[in-house]
Amino acid sequence: MIKWNKKFKYPKTIREAIEGQRHYIINEEKLPSVTTILQATQSEEKKASLQNWMKRVGSDNAEHIKNTAANRGSIMHHIIESYLLEARHADLSDIGVQAGAMAEIIYNEGLEGCMDEIWGSEVALYYPGLYAGATDLVGVYEGSEAIVDFKQSNKFKKREWVEDYFVQLVAYAMAHNTVYGSKINKGVVLMCTKDKQFQKFVIEGREFNRYVWQWLRRVDEYYGQKVSKVGQEAS
Repeated sequence: MIKWNKKFKYPKTIREAIEGQRHYIINEEKLPSVTTILQATQSEEKKASLQNWMKRVGSDNAEHIKNTAANRGSIMHHIIESYLLEARHADLSDIGVQAGAMAEIIYNEGLEGCMDEIWGSEVALYYPGLYAGATDLVGVYEGSEAIVDFKQSNKFKKREWVEDYFVQLVAYAMAHNTVYGSKINKGVVLMCTKDKQFQKFVIEGREFNRYVWQWLRRVDEYYGQKVSKVGQEAS
């Protein structure tokens, strides 16, 4: 059993779509989500890659693949959370059985014996005035304060393919450090493919700081887009 230490009080939030983009309402602020900012500031290369994939597999099939992955990921997250709460939730649908096997692998190989202490699970985090989001776990991982996220994947990933996950982790860490005075400088991605291949990615130290600067640049780019749009609408 992983130790729980509810040392921080995390806020309750309401999610709201503004112009089709996810926002969180926290302390009467409507803040864009981390994923909203990342999507809005994707590189042209990444946008082109996604478009090429959709053309290759067909738009209907692409939508089916994305929806299936999203559903599988949601179930997997729910089952992992139930493990942490010792509730042992099960989903006996075909996709639920697959997600359950993936959840068990992530728990056994990535959490048990590694997650020293949990401060919160599925908690909302925010950086006042800038952004908000929800992380899967925050606490102490292998001796260091850390943000931990669970990911499902259709296939095995190279490290360079998941850089946006690393940027996401530092965004949550910065928010937590700012609001709660923590000193998180480690991010952990625990991933399992649908054919049960486990992957673990860790960022810390100089690499962590490099992604901090990447995230700050993208936040600046996002709000620059907002200012530009307001200017165009006013002219």
